Amino acid sequence: METVYIETTIPSAYFERRPQPKIVARKEWTREWWDGHRHRYDLVTGFPVIEELSRGNHPDKNEKLDLIRELEIFPDDKAITEIVQVYLDRYVMPRDPVADALHLALASYHKADILLTWNCDHLANANKAGHIRRVNTILGLHVPMITTPLELLGKGPDE
Repeated sequence: METVYIETTIPSAYFERRPQPKIVARKEWTREWWDGHRHRYDLVTGFPVIEELSRGNHPDKNEKLDLIRELEIFPDDKAITEIVQVYLDRYVMPRDPVADALHLALASYHKADILLTWNCDHLANANKAGHIRRVNTILGLHVPMITTPLELLGKGPDE
């Protein structure tokens, strides 16, 4: 069974409340994947997801945390800090927020097959895939497939 690292945008999208059509569509695709397809995978997450969802006061905060409560949490390791620094030094991920680099480092270091996210600027971005692959290869790291719930559903954006 493939391992899927659940990044912060997934529980956030599951409980999204904003009415814009694009955001509603992401919520529906996220729920369709989570409710109907997640059982096909071993789901994991990381400490940055817990930290990000725990910060501040936002709608459905407890529900978002409950959604991922049963998931295995990839442990932090000194190597993660070193990998993050390489990602920042080589401009693979932005310095702010550093959590994007942490998600990628955790998924890569712990050999997750898939990093599931709606962060299409810094993670699920075809323009970054080659750079991520090159740097991870230099570091001797696994290269997870970085994708969205929509892509795992096998649908196009018009379906």
